[in-house]
This record gives sequence, C-alpha cells and structure tokens, in this order.
Amino acid sequence: MAARDAIARYHDLLAGGLAEDSQSWLEEQTERRGLTFGGRPVCTVVRPRWMTPREYALCRDRAAVVLRAFATAQRAALADESVRAQLRLTDWEEQLVTVDPGFAAASPTSRLDAFFVDGGKGLRFTEYNAETPAGAAYNDALTELFEAMPVMREFQRYHHLRPLPARSGVLRSLLGAYEEFSGTRARPKIAILDWREVPTFSEFLLFERYFASQGLECRIVDPREVEYRDGVLRAGDFDISLIYKRVLIHELVERCGIDGPVIRAVRDRAVCMVNPFSCKLLHKKASLALLSDERNAHLFSAEESEAIAAHIPWTRVVEERRTMFEGREVDLPSFVREHRERLVLKPNDEYGGKGIVLGWEATDAEWEAGLAAANEEPYIVQDRITLPWEAYPSVVDGELKIFDRMLDTAPFVSDGAYVEGCMTRLGTAALLNVTAGGGSNVPTYVIEPR
Repeated sequence: MAARDAIARYHDLLAGGLAEDSQSWLEEQTERRGLTFGGRPVCTVVRPRWMTPREYALCRDRAAVVLRAFATAQRAALADESVRAQLRLTDWEEQLVTVDPGFAAASPTSRLDAFFVDGGKGLRFTEYNAETPAGAAYNDALTELFEAMPVMREFQRYHHLRPLPARSGVLRSLLGAYEEFSGTRARPKIAILDWREVPTFSEFLLFERYFASQGLECRIVDPREVEYRDGVLRAGDFDISLIYKRVLIHELVERCGIDGPVIRAVRDRAVCMVNPFSCKLLHKKASLALLSDERNAHLFSAEESEAIAAHIPWTRVVEERRTMFEGREVDLPSFVREHRERLVLKPNDEYGGKGIVLGWEATDAEWEAGLAAANEEPYIVQDRITLPWEAYPSVVDGELKIFDRMLDTAPFVSDGAYVEGCMTRLGTAALLNVTAGGGSNVPTYVIEPR
C-alpha cells in the first residue's frame, strides 16, 4: 500500500507542473550521456522503479540460495558427463568449458532475470545470463540522471530512496578474478572486448570512463584487432592483461575460429578473461531444466531444493521422454503440444528474445513451428509466469500519459554468489527485452517514507 501511495504522490507531482521539465531533463541528459541502445533511448519514462525493503530483501536473500544451486549444478556438470549432456553443449563448447580460467567462479559477473508474483510475495527466476550480462553501466548512469530530475528532487522530500548501483560490483568481480588469476594486486590493463558495431557499444564507453575514474587503464577492443605473439595478447600498442568479455563466445568462435588469438591466449593462461569459457554451462537455458528436473534432485541440498521448488519455474529440455509435472507423470511431447496456453518455448542459447514462442499468444501454426524448431536444435519449455504490471508516466507531445507496463526484476550478481545492483525493464508486450526492439530500462531504488 505504501508503494502505491508513493506512486500516486509522484504522479500528482508530475501532473502539478513538473512533467514537462522532467521530460526535458530526461531527453537532454540521455543525449549528453549517450544513453542509447542501437540509437534508441535506453529510458523513455519519467519515473524509476521502486522496491519495498521487504521485496528487495526477498530478491537478495533468495537469489543467494538459487545461485548456490546453480553452483552445485556447475560442479556436477563438470564432474559428470551424463549431467553435462543435459545442457546440450556443442562439440566445440565441450572443448572449451573445461579450460581452467585461473580463478574459481564460473561467472564472476552475471545477471538473473526474474518476476515478482503473488502480489510481490513470491519470486520466479526465469533465466540466468551467466555469459555477457549487459545493463550495469546503463543502470548507474540512469540513477545519476534521475537524481537531478525536477520531480525526483521534490518527491525525495517525502520519501527516502536508496539506489542500487551495479557497476562497482562488476569492477570488483573483475579485479577479484584477476587477483586470483595473477596472484598479485597489480593493476591490470583492461580490454572491453566486443564487435564495434554492437548496439551496446554506448555502454562500453560508460564502462571505459568509469574504469578510468578508478585509475585503471582501459580500451574498447574489437576481437578482430588483436594479435597473440610472444605470449602477449595485444591490440596495437596496448598489452592486454584482463579481458572484460562482452563478446558472445559462439560469435567469437564463428568469426575468429577456435584457434583465434583470444582463445589461444586464454587457453595458454596468457590473459585473464571474465567471464570464462565455463560460463557457457550455466548460461544455457537448459541450466534451469537441470535445476528443476526431478532426475537431478539428488544433486542439491535440502535448502537448495526448497529454493528451486519455490523460485525456478518448471523447465524441461524438449525431448522424447516422460517426466513429472505438478505431481503427475506426463509424456513430455504430448504435454507440450496440448498445453501451449501455459507454456513458453525458448532456444537453449540465444539472446534478445530470439526464437522465443509464447504459447498463450501463439497460433496453433506458430506453436507447431516452434516445436519443429525444437526438433532441429536444443530448446527448453517452461511454465508460464503471470507478469506483474505497474503504471509508468511519460510525456508525449507535451501531454502527460500514464500507462500500465509489465516489468521484470533483473538483479546483477557479483562473484557468482550475491546480488549487487538491480535492473528493471518495462514493456507493453509480454516479451520484456530491449534488444527485441521495444521497452525501456529504468533505475531501481528501495523506497521508504521519511
């Protein structure tokens, strides 16, 4: 109730004369700070997302247990080929996931994607971005932007807002991995590694400036620009000691080859790369199937099993088999074909919403096409989540508009173990993904009355 009252107060302040000035501030600062994704503004609304202290504690505390379950799954997959087979790795991934990165965490920096359910009383984690989580620098830049927005300055006379910064956790995870890798506290030379043409390039610039502000030498480097010679990975005259890997591993292999300079340097332990190749194990969407599948229950502690049951939606790799659903045994292919209204199909290793089929929105033909695709390449099927909604304001042609939008909760993870920072994505379609071509990111705060 307190959060709803706060939203009403905020919207009243906008309607009382602060809307246009706040929108102007958003547009001006978006341009000045380069807060765009593929040329589109990262944020298009003039209210941040608020979480109550109880909601944030639920997210933080339960994520910690779920992350321990993912770590258990990671160890089991590395130790047992039959467990690893459930993740549906490619042949070249099998070659790389066992490469020792020189530090313990499989995904020092990562992000969970989740939704509050049951009126905020419950939480479901639907994906684990364990390879190249984006958004931490966008999140912090938007937080700074909103701090000086006219409506926010007035609103904070009545409510205390605690920001949830994320980029410091990314940096700490990078430096922690490098210290473990090198055995020293020496300052690494950081390469933010990805293709020049990607839409997230603007976030790389934000990170480059942030790293520099912390006294670290950093360059944005395209994998096609590097060479590996005499035991050193270089981009021109820049000797790289730490890679902040934003490039997708499968794209790196496809474009540069499995014997390309970056991969050879990492295999030779000539450079520290975060996240390492082993991140692919948990990044596969089948990792959620590994957690929730009854045949793997023996792998997990009682605490982990409880968290899986409470917070991981029923998820299975699409295949010919019998399995359990809500306490009864079902034939998986028949069940998936007959119950599309409560299921979603997802490719095992895609991003940006590619290939996802929402059964409750799909036609029979679209669902059958999704099932046909699942016969050609690995897919998972997952139980539907009822998405939460909130009202968010924007100013269109000088007029205040308030629309209900669906929102997710995407906590950033440091050292593969704990939450540090949280991103929120909004959308009017059930596929909440900025990469997919819509939606908006907003900064997240924990709100309390003064």
